[in-house]
Amino acid sequence: MPALVLGPLLRYVGETEATVWVETDVPCEVRVRDATERTFNVGGHHYALVIIRGLEPDTRVPYDVRLDDQLVWPAAGQDGGCIRTAGNDEEFMLAFGSCRVSLPHEPPYVLTKDADKAGREVDALAALAARMTTEPPERWPDALLLVGDQVYADEVSPAIRERIGERRDLTVGARGEVADFEEYTWLYQEAWGDPALRWLLAVVPSAMIFDDHDVHDDWNTSGTWCAKMRALDWWDERIIGAYVSYWVYQHLGNLAPADLDAHRLYQEIRRSTDDVAPTLRYWAGEARNEQAGTRWSFARRFGRSRMVVLDTRAGRVIDDDTDRHMLAPEQWDWVQTQLTGDVDHLLIASTLPLFLAPAVHALEGWNEAVCAGAWGRTGVRVGEYIRQALDLEHWSAFRTSFAELAEVLRSVGAGERGTPPASIVVLSGDVHHAYLAEAGFPRGSGVRSAVVQAVCSPVRNPLNRHERLVLRGAHTRIATAVARGLARAAGVREPPVRWRLPETPTFDNQIATLSLSGRSARLRIEKTQAHEWREPRLHVSLDRVITDAEREVGAGGESG
Repeated sequence: MPALVLGPLLRYVGETEATVWVETDVPCEVRVRDATERTFNVGGHHYALVIIRGLEPDTRVPYDVRLDDQLVWPAAGQDGGCIRTAGNDEEFMLAFGSCRVSLPHEPPYVLTKDADKAGREVDALAALAARMTTEPPERWPDALLLVGDQVYADEVSPAIRERIGERRDLTVGARGEVADFEEYTWLYQEAWGDPALRWLLAVVPSAMIFDDHDVHDDWNTSGTWCAKMRALDWWDERIIGAYVSYWVYQHLGNLAPADLDAHRLYQEIRRSTDDVAPTLRYWAGEARNEQAGTRWSFARRFGRSRMVVLDTRAGRVIDDDTDRHMLAPEQWDWVQTQLTGDVDHLLIASTLPLFLAPAVHALEGWNEAVCAGAWGRTGVRVGEYIRQALDLEHWSAFRTSFAELAEVLRSVGAGERGTPPASIVVLSGDVHHAYLAEAGFPRGSGVRSAVVQAVCSPVRNPLNRHERLVLRGAHTRIATAVARGLARAAGVREPPVRWRLPETPTFDNQIATLSLSGRSARLRIEKTQAHEWREPRLHVSLDRVITDAEREVGAGGESG
């Protein structure tokens, strides 16, 4: 009898359609409600993405999973899943966060990093799932956005490292890191096989996008970094395994049924009765070599609001330090078509924050200019060393792209791309702390939307005391003045937008919730506490109104 290896994961949910993803142990037919799909085979692993059509808008319908007509989920005595289709309800709640390592939820792994180097404290998603089990479904998030580092290919658990050691020599090649597609499957099974997260992903629709650790720390930082990695004899197998596994485990579920129907590669894969690993490996090799060839960015509609999720890793243009772009021109053209008004709220998900601590923003601009030759050849070498050592690779390290995105935000907020939204919210992770930044454009820019950056990281991978002190220092006036002085000396102009943090950042394991109600929006960030690992709970660290339609107030917009 076939069995589930992973899943079900409830992925896309619209007004009349939904998708459910599973991994099984053998080839079989997967049934969810009245929809069926045969599994496809990738290197001996079996997957299916079931499209359920013909649902009624604004309804709740139960679902279970059957393999070859045998009920396999839920288990006896457990509740099944529920698909909540979209409708005309103006209420919507999006939970989001990034950076989650997979480790046992017991000592020493639940301790702080200062108490034990293996400590990663309490999983915020586990705490969210625990709370949901005590609440009615009406209070659950309507969707979950995972903004990068869903798995850590370069920071594996002791269990995965031991398994790798049983398969190959840990002293050569990728050593104790993930080497190929097979080992990536182990990461996903560990990450999504956790009972709490497995239940959460079965009942809340999810969207996700990769960041660097899904592939390798600082992936695609610069052309120099890429050349160094390409020279390693194990890198090709690693990047191919990363792309194939991401496509199977994360990307397919991001797509709407109409996009899947038009997806030629997916249609070829799902119809094949053979092992499709060679086909996907060839495609992954092409994707590796051509940044513009594969679009990982995608968009989703949430009632009267739109979310556009950006690929800020794979599509970078970085070979020439004098002409760097966060997204290849072809991908940026598509993104611009999605960033428009005529919605209540425009959400832009970028794994990397747009608005950093002002000192870091200035430092990254200085570093990009120096690496491009502003301080001569010696400056180029020193600048590249600093770039890689300090991870200077966010939007502000791609000044042209930063200015382009800032201009799009201004034009949308000013009503030049349709009726301006009540809010424009950039959702990000990556930086291992959480904060809200309120942006202000120059007076006369015409911006009427509240423009904010909401950052939530990590879900489970907190910093130690020293690392927190360094980041707190980046928010000081002295650090900002020094960094801005360096930037001016390298010929870097001031950014076309200003921003401020109304509250201090938090450095815990945490999860954020963006609640939309008509043209009102509110952000809440909640954190876990290490001593509560037996019964994880969430504690509010930030609760702030972004826009209030009744009082007609909002954060950001024009500044003086």
